[in-house]
Amino acid sequence: MEIREPTPAAANRIREVVDSSLTTSVRLSPAQIDGLVDDQFADEAVTDKHEDEEILLQVAETSSEIEDTTITGFVEGRLEDGWGEVRWLVVDPEHRGKGIGTELYETATETLRDRGAEHICVTVLEANTEGHDFVERLGLEHDGDRRVEIADESVVNYVYTEPDVDATLPGSTGEDATDEEFPDTERVDGQVTTADDGTTAYIARDEADSGTAAPFFAAYEDDTHTERHGFYCANCGSLEVSMDNMDRLECNDCGNSHAERSTESYDDSYL
Repeated sequence: MEIREPTPAAANRIREVVDSSLTTSVRLSPAQIDGLVDDQFADEAVTDKHEDEEILLQVAETSSEIEDTTITGFVEGRLEDGWGEVRWLVVDPEHRGKGIGTELYETATETLRDRGAEHICVTVLEANTEGHDFVERLGLEHDGDRRVEIADESVVNYVYTEPDVDATLPGSTGEDATDEEFPDTERVDGQVTTADDGTTAYIARDEADSGTAAPFFAAYEDDTHTERHGFYCANCGSLEVSMDNMDRLECNDCGNSHAERSTESYDDSYL
């Protein structure tokens, strides 16, 4: 396996790898994936990234006796405000399980540090449930959320950093994206609360599970988060969330759903 910077001619193959990887592992609709890939990895977009000195593009190439050398993984990083941010890291589903993702991450972060990055952060789509496990296995910690616009879609990225980093994240406004994700709520003594038949439920922002439309958060009957009430759906603001015996969540009002992560299906070469 070789990690190198791609040529502009590799744009089509990069787009194929990104598309197949997202289709396999990210809980977005086909239309959302198509829009995201077209927006971020069209020929013109890749050319612009090649010409931007603050952006790092690297691909993994592998070869064998039965096939020609081919691009099997891709990573994109950016230098900003002293940070090296890993924005995209994908591996062709047919080549997972070979450590390609880990090698791409290590090579990209080393290159970003060589170019002047003082800290490293990784952003992972909220809908990419398996990617969160991968980043955590690298020793990074969830350090906030960021809402971004991609192809006219408003999506949330989880931001991960190395432990004990005390620095402002690149592009940070000082507000967490989750501040915007609580419909039908108000703040009581700094805590996010909502009402259910006259009963106040307290939402635990640090206890989140991913959903197809928006996250689910643990809800409690008291401000000390000891008496569990259930779950709160951040898509519609409902507390009418059910869980089956497989730990699958579903909002009874809007249909937002969550399936518990499967470690058996997880491939540690994917982010």
